[in-house]
Amino acid sequence: MELLFAEESYQIRGAIFEVYREMGCGFLEAVYQECLEREFAKQGVPFVAQQELVLHYKGDRLEQTYKPDFICFDKIIIEIKAVKELADQHRAQMHNYLKASGLKLGLLVNFGHHPKAEIERIIR
Repeated sequence: MELLFAEESYQIRGAIFEVYREMGCGFLEAVYQECLEREFAKQGVPFVAQQELVLHYKGDRLEQTYKPDFICFDKIIIEIKAVKELADQHRAQMHNYLKASGLKLGLLVNFGHHPKAEIERIIR
């Protein structure tokens, strides 16, 4: 079975591990967000940070919007956490984001885990 967006995921993972290697765990999500923006730019990973996405309910546009931490390569959602361990609610959040955006792959990233960052692939 072929891995969905394997090369793109590999590049993203490299940037994530570089940020973790430099910063370690213990910071707030906003710190990792800023570091990852810089690392993506440095490594040439195309990204948009916190792009506003429109939500719908039964065909009607909602006033509420969703802003994923990153969309990379126009096809992969990156959601950052800084918690001791990822929980089912984080995974459910990513499934909802994928459904709302129409994208197929999300990477749920936890910078709060020790001794290394956790990355979970979630596919819709």
